[in-house]
Amino acid sequence: MIRTRFAPSPTGFLHIGGVRTALFSWAYARKHGGTFVLRIEDTDLERSTPESVQAILDGMHWVGLDYDEGPFYQTHRFDRYKAVVKDLLASGHAYLCYCSKEELDEMRAGQEARGEKPRYDRRWRPEPGKTLPPVPEGVEPVVRFRTPLDGTVAWDDLVKGRIEFANEELDDLIIARPDGSPTYNFCVVIDDWDMNITQVIRGDDHVNNTPRQINILKALNAPLPQYAHLPMILNADGHKMSKRRDAVSVVQYDEQGILPEALLNYLARLGWGHGDDEFFTMEQFVEWFSLEAVNPGPSRFDREKFLWVNQQHMKVADNGRLATLVEPRLNKLGVKAENGPALADVIALVKERAHDLNELAAQCDYFYVRRTPVDADLAKHFDADARARIGRFGERLAALPEWNAEAIHELFKPFCADEGIKMGLLGMPLRVAVCGTAQTPSVDAVLALIGRDAVLARLRASVQG
Repeated sequence: MIRTRFAPSPTGFLHIGGVRTALFSWAYARKHGGTFVLRIEDTDLERSTPESVQAILDGMHWVGLDYDEGPFYQTHRFDRYKAVVKDLLASGHAYLCYCSKEELDEMRAGQEARGEKPRYDRRWRPEPGKTLPPVPEGVEPVVRFRTPLDGTVAWDDLVKGRIEFANEELDDLIIARPDGSPTYNFCVVIDDWDMNITQVIRGDDHVNNTPRQINILKALNAPLPQYAHLPMILNADGHKMSKRRDAVSVVQYDEQGILPEALLNYLARLGWGHGDDEFFTMEQFVEWFSLEAVNPGPSRFDREKFLWVNQQHMKVADNGRLATLVEPRLNKLGVKAENGPALADVIALVKERAHDLNELAAQCDYFYVRRTPVDADLAKHFDADARARIGRFGERLAALPEWNAEAIHELFKPFCADEGIKMGLLGMPLRVAVCGTAQTPSVDAVLALIGRDAVLARLRASVQG
C-alpha cells in the first residue's frame, strides 16, 4: 500500500516550494490508490507558531490538496520519541555527550585552523578500551546517534538516481537536546516508520539528511522507504526563490488573483512534464504523473508563462464561481455589483482578456459605474464632432422597442451610412462615452448588458459634457 506524506514546519507561511512537494506527494498517492498524510513538524518550539500552523492548513485547503490522514503534530508524540531514544541508548546505538557549547566552539575553531572539516570529534563516544572524560557536574547531556565509522550509505533516488555517502563523512548527530526534546532528523525517522511511509518525496535540500536518517532506520531494524528528492525552484534571475524577494506564499497568490488550479498546474510543470502539454486539469495530472518524469535539475519560475496558465484556467472556469471570486475584489474598488447586470454574465463577456482575477475585476467595473475617460482617449475619440454624433445615435437607441445586443447591432450599419462614417468613428466614441474606456469587448453586447436606462443616462452626461 502506497503511503506518502507532506511534512511542513510551521515557522512561516506555506510557500510554493512546499506546495509543489505536497502536490507531487499527493499525486503519487492518488495515482497508485494510496494514502496521503499531512504531518506538522513543529519540534522547533521557538519558531513554530499556531498562526503558521493555521496558514499551512488554510493553504492546503485553498489549493485543494486533500489529505487522507492527519494533520499529525510532532509535539504530540514526544513520549514516543523519548522511548525510542531510550531504546537506542540501551542498544548502544546512541550515547550521552556532555560537551558544552564553548567546548564545541573551541573544537570547531581548532579544526578550521588546521584546514579540517568542522565536526564533532566523538570524544564522548564509547569505544572498547577508550576512557571517557569525567562527567562534569551540572551539565545536562545531549544524546548523539552512533554513526557507523566505515562503509557507505546508498539509495536509488526515484528522481536523482543512485546517491552514495561515505559514513566517515557523517557526524554523530544529536537526536535529543539537553532538555530531552528530540531533534528534527530523529523525529522524521520515527514518524516515517510509525506512519508506514513508503515514499518520502521532498525537496533536494534534504539530500544531506537522508544518509543520517537511513542509518537511524537501520539501527532500529525499520523498513526503508524509497526517497525522491525534487529539484529546487529558481526565480526569474536564476536564484533560489526567496521569501523576501519573491511572492512565494500561497496567500500572496490568492491576493494576486490566481486560481488555485492554475497554481497547481504551473507548479506541476516546474520539474515535470507530459510531452508538450502546458494546460491540464488535476485529474489529467494524476493520470499522467510519474516520478521518473521529474527532471532532477532546477526549474525557473516564469511569471509570464504562469499568468498564461492562469488565463487558460479562467477561460474555462464556471462564470458563477468566478463571480463569487471577483465580487469582493470589485468591492475593494468601491464598486457594488448589486444594482446592475448579473456579474456572471459580465464575466462571460470580458474574461477572455484577463490574466488574473484582479484584472478581471477591473474590466468589470464599467458595467456598474461609468469611468472617467483618460485624456488620451478623449483627445483621440471624443472631439466635438464625435460628441454630436453620439447624441444623434443616442436618440436611435432610445427609440429601440427591444433592448438586446442584436437590436443594438442592427442600428450600426444604417447609422454609419447616414453619417458617412466607418464603424470605428461610432464604436470608439460610444465606448468612451458609456464605459469611460476605448478598450471593451463587442460594444453591442456591452451596451445590452449595461442596460437601457444606464446607457442612455451615460450618453446624456457625455453629450452635455
